[in-house]
Amino acid sequence: MRKQTYIIPALDLIDGTVVRLHQGDYEQKRDYGNDPLLRLQDYQDQGAKILHLVDLTGAKDPNKRQIPLLKKLVKGVNVPVQVGGGIRTQNDVKNLLDAGVTRVVIGSTAIKEPALVKSWFTQYGADALVLALDVRIDESGQKYVAIHGWQENSDKRLEQVIDDYLNVGLKHVLCTDISKDGTLSGSNVELYKEVCQKYPQIDFQASGGIGDLNDIEALKNTGVTGVIVGRALLEGKFTVSEAIACWQNV
Repeated sequence: MRKQTYIIPALDLIDGTVVRLHQGDYEQKRDYGNDPLLRLQDYQDQGAKILHLVDLTGAKDPNKRQIPLLKKLVKGVNVPVQVGGGIRTQNDVKNLLDAGVTRVVIGSTAIKEPALVKSWFTQYGADALVLALDVRIDESGQKYVAIHGWQENSDKRLEQVIDDYLNVGLKHVLCTDISKDGTLSGSNVELYKEVCQKYPQIDFQASGGIGDLNDIEALKNTGVTGVIVGRALLEGKFTVSEAIACWQNV
């Protein structure tokens, strides 16, 4: 049976404002206004079946996680919302799920504290969690996972991390080639082909580099089940409905 596939519109939030960081750098941010709910409702009205939010305020300081805002945003739409941004403790996971979030996106903590994160898989189930694995690819083609908002490389390769989490039923992986993120220069199509072929049981979400409809087209036969689109929508390169029409026209 063919997997369901989705265009996943994404917003990054700092203190209630929609922003974009350039390659994870808080000093290089662009503001797109403080109307996240209107944007999400518009994306939903255009046909989006799942939405993606990153709480950058909470990622920087977990004590300032934007739970009231996230709760309002999730309540304001009728489609599943996945949320990430500095998830470090079981409380972080619980608070987001209690706020109505469908899936919690976990990044650095999955690399630094695998035993802890595996316990969340046991407790909440693999469908409630997404591993966000951001990779830097070296000259020999090895895919190393970066942590701490990409400021630091771990010594773990992408495949090592996935293999490790398959033991607890890993199902959802959001994979970003860091060199592509926010560049509007296209995705790393070969990367997604390779990992989807190697791990057919995983639902991979492609993230980073989508600049026009051709970039979406290029991902069609890779095996990814979701395409995260952020900056291109904010800058009007195309609309959600155009992206969905392109993606579905397989």
